[in-house]
Amino acid sequence: MLDDKLGNMSAEMPKFFVEIAYARPDKQLIRSLEVSQGTTLAEAIELSGIVEDFPEIRWDTKNVGVFSQKKPLNYVLQENDRIEIYRPLIIDPMEARRLKAEKQKAR
Repeated sequence: MLDDKLGNMSAEMPKFFVEIAYARPDKQLIRSLEVSQGTTLAEAIELSGIVEDFPEIRWDTKNVGVFSQKKPLNYVLQENDRIEIYRPLIIDPMEARRLKAEKQKAR
């Protein structure tokens, strides 16, 4: 009887909510997602279905994070984490500054 109770307890992993966010200039999405304890960043992205809403998303370790901090795909989520999928930069920030400086010199 005790074994039955322990078996049921282990099958019921605690659940909590996280958010997943992605934004384009024309459309933004923040989705709440209930996950089980031990869920990784990659698993949550898959579970969220966000790639169906934004088929152009290519997520890997270079462009995902939690609360503006890049995290590996095997990062184990904590309650209330906000997963962020970042878009690639259009132009390198150093290149943008160089072009701006050249433009100002030309004046």
